[in-house]
Amino acid sequence: MCLFLILSALPVAADDKPVIVAFGDSLSAGYGLDEADSFPVRLQAALLAGGIDAEVVNSGVSGDTTAGGLARLEWSLPDHVDLVILELGANDGLRGIDPTETEANLDAILKTLGSRDIPVLFTGMLAPPNLGREYAAAFDALFPRLAVRHGVVFYPFFLEGVAADRSLNQPDGIHPNAAGVDRIVARLLPFVRDALPREASETDAK
Repeated sequence: MCLFLILSALPVAADDKPVIVAFGDSLSAGYGLDEADSFPVRLQAALLAGGIDAEVVNSGVSGDTTAGGLARLEWSLPDHVDLVILELGANDGLRGIDPTETEANLDAILKTLGSRDIPVLFTGMLAPPNLGREYAAAFDALFPRLAVRHGVVFYPFFLEGVAADRSLNQPDGIHPNAAGVDRIVARLLPFVRDALPREASETDAK
């Protein structure tokens, strides 16, 4: 999704409807999928079915790294946000970016969100196996370390239960298909509920 579309799609909070921002890369943006099958749309539908009438904003940019996310953070968020789902790091791993850089960028993003008192659901990522054990050890460990440092709700691996399953991925073997997105949403939903402020999570669907 282009940046212009992200800006034009940022909502103005209506009444007391909670606003959740899916801030990430192609996994959040819905690369290769119809909009109706994208992660934000499917998550919004799942929340509504469970009694939470929330607006889930798609702030995913395909190909985005943690550096790109940090650069656009300030203008990618609406004024009112009840929760940010931070999903970045996959492209850092695919490009073999130094894990210390990835950690520094994510640390800065989490600090900025914390300074605005915005709750965060932080999702982890695992390094591609072709980069070796040393790289994987450094990369994989930075996500739980940051979660503890910033005291945010943490989901260890965004693609849990989907990665490497051909039936749940597009032909590229990287991006989930519609069924894969539904699997991600089902696994992530309890964490979203946990991360939402109590007053937002108790909003009844109308």
